Amino acid sequence: MTLLPANDTPQYAYETDPAAIYRQSFSIVRREADLSHIPDALHPTAVRLIHSCGMTDLPQDLTWSDDVLEAAQSAFAKGAPVFCDVEMVAHGIIKNRLPEGSEVICTLNDPSVHGLASELKTTRSAAAVELWRDRLDGAIVAIGNAPTALFHVLEVIAAGGPKPAVILGFPVGFVGAAESKDALAANPYSVPYLAVKGRRGGSAMAAAAVNALAAGLPEEG
Repeated sequence: MTLLPANDTPQYAYETDPAAIYRQSFSIVRREADLSHIPDALHPTAVRLIHSCGMTDLPQDLTWSDDVLEAAQSAFAKGAPVFCDVEMVAHGIIKNRLPEGSEVICTLNDPSVHGLASELKTTRSAAAVELWRDRLDGAIVAIGNAPTALFHVLEVIAAGGPKPAVILGFPVGFVGAAESKDALAANPYSVPYLAVKGRRGGSAMAAAAVNALAAGLPEEG
């Protein structure tokens, strides 16, 4: 409701307590979303994902491997790095909620990436994955934008390269997004994963998945 005082300066009635906003948001999500087909242990992750996009029907498109939560928590406990395809994912991760030693890395703007992309005849996002190789083994990969990056991670693994501990696949768009996530879900390399099927996705979702798998929900902290 808007109240107009004598000086005509609008005043709005709205919640200003961050903790209360979180509590109300997550309560609404749990009330409106159908999480019945999702394992209880993954409910906090699903809630975080819905909260990041405002889509309570998102759970119907979530797909995961049975070991994704255990794999992610084990990787975080070891201080594994989190590799992100774009800066938007990296900036969306709540770093002070990550276990000590977990580094968030995005190599998209590394000076060598443009040349690598030309050499490999691919996108900068995919070429940036090449710079992950030395630390990719046992790492956490969060893709929130580029299908080519997700495809290239799978290509690296298929060629006998290092295997990450878990892949969070949330590339968004109309060209290759759905297909890259289908490839992730069908991966024969036993890489634990979490993804949203179809065209939906985005950096906010990828970051939300990392935040949830690392630290659950604020209401649980």
